[in-house]
Amino acid sequence: MEIQQVLHMNSGDGKTSYAINSQLQRTVAAMVKPILEESMEELYLTLFPECLKMADLGCSAGPNTLLVVSKVMDIIGTKSQKLNRPPPSLQAFLNDLPGNDFNTIFKSLPSFYKKLENEKGSSFGHCFITAVPGSFYGRLFPNNSLHFVHSSYALMWLSEAPKQLVSKEAMNKGNICIAKTSPPPVFNAYLEQFERDFKMFLKCRAEELVPGGRMVLTTMGSIKSDDPLCIWEVVGLNLNDMVLEGLIEAEKLDTFNLPYYAPTTEEVKKVIEIEGSFTLLKLEVFKMDWDSYIKKANSGLDKQERATMIATDIRAVGEPILASQFGEENMDSLFQRFKDVVLDHMEAEKCEYVNLVISLAERG
Repeated sequence: MEIQQVLHMNSGDGKTSYAINSQLQRTVAAMVKPILEESMEELYLTLFPECLKMADLGCSAGPNTLLVVSKVMDIIGTKSQKLNRPPPSLQAFLNDLPGNDFNTIFKSLPSFYKKLENEKGSSFGHCFITAVPGSFYGRLFPNNSLHFVHSSYALMWLSEAPKQLVSKEAMNKGNICIAKTSPPPVFNAYLEQFERDFKMFLKCRAEELVPGGRMVLTTMGSIKSDDPLCIWEVVGLNLNDMVLEGLIEAEKLDTFNLPYYAPTTEEVKKVIEIEGSFTLLKLEVFKMDWDSYIKKANSGLDKQERATMIATDIRAVGEPILASQFGEENMDSLFQRFKDVVLDHMEAEKCEYVNLVISLAERG
């Protein structure tokens, strides 16, 4: 299985597509907005670029894809007006893996440009948008070509699952990610993979950013590395049930490991310090109940309806990679079971997402 071809969201605009099941990501983006504003204003006041060049890494395809571009235009445009300076133009590079639904993004651009023209007029600079397929765990842009890098809900996805997990002593049997039943070698393997990947990510971005360039990164995280809080563990439990019922081969489950790691703040700090190219300006943690973003937008829904929406949201994110391993024919059953177990968990305990927001400046 080639990870770069299957690690993407559900495409199109169907009922299980990411395009109509991405309210969680939109809610998180709204919560991060104050840090984004602070970073962009400081960047603008330091560099005053005539054309601000930014990249959104792991952009996916849906209603949130152009959200950060619009926000950056608002922040910089408003700041330039207050300073009585001409607004800079914006060149935005949208990056994701080649399997991403870039066609949906391209089709949305004419209406996006029209909306910018109607809402902002000549008081804001021109906006130019380009797609850049490829892995952000390698180089994507020339040296010193970017002022700002943004990434939201992408860095928890690793370049690959740890290779050593297929060996007997480290096999994560019956799980698809770090879980409460995972032996210590599994924890170590995932942590080492995260450290390698995040270090490479920082190294590449340091080469691509101008001196003093900024990054704002948001990722799912953990409070303690030995006490994971991962909704994907629930998916693994459902897959185990399907193995017991003979619907899925045990070997398929035992040899599959999701390339996913939710780091702690200390693990993030350690890699930033070791890599050495960036100054850590802020590292904040905020928690959200699994269903809080749904209750905020749809206050009248009961717990069962909220569990159904959570299941559809997770399906929109994980179905392509799961279907490539366990078969498309098993996805309806898997996520029906997942919905039921999510409901049980929410009734029995407090279930939360942990989010890390990281603000960085390139040291130059």
